[in-house]
Amino acid sequence: MARTVALTPEQVPAASKSTLDAFTRNIGFTPSMMASFAQSPIAFNAWATLLGSLSKALDVKTRDSIGLAVSEVNGCNYCLAVHSFTAEHMAKMPADEIILARKGHASDLKRSAAVQFARKVIETRGNVADADLKAVQDAGYTDANIMEIVALVAMYSLTNFFNNVFDPEKDFPAVAPAGSI
Repeated sequence: MARTVALTPEQVPAASKSTLDAFTRNIGFTPSMMASFAQSPIAFNAWATLLGSLSKALDVKTRDSIGLAVSEVNGCNYCLAVHSFTAEHMAKMPADEIILARKGHASDLKRSAAVQFARKVIETRGNVADADLKAVQDAGYTDANIMEIVALVAMYSLTNFFNNVFDPEKDFPAVAPAGSI
């Protein structure tokens, strides 16, 4: 049950309106998470800016895979549904790749290294071992790329935490619990 309300277009604060309207145009509807998050123009616009900047990091399959892995660790069913949907429809990832990503892996070795590292970052709260850092470097990621992975982990964790706290209405197809995949 939702712990906060999704704002109607008339209720959206003026400082959030243009950002929310842009998402609505791009997605084709207004996700309840965004209509709820828009209550705080400061937090919502900061997240939207970070999302926009990080949409240029790495490639879409790697970004979606990281989102799936982080959301799985954080137990965010809303984000798992969103990332599963976008991975399938936007990144064109097959169902088995989506499941692998949720488990912290990928069939592509380079992407798998990034996803495994992202999972280590969230599981250890950033206290990764030297071997974890070396593994992602050995896969071909630069320090700048690794910083982008860490930033993606933080951004996805922000929405995971928001959704876990406020439990917005689900408006994406639900996914099976990890235990059944």
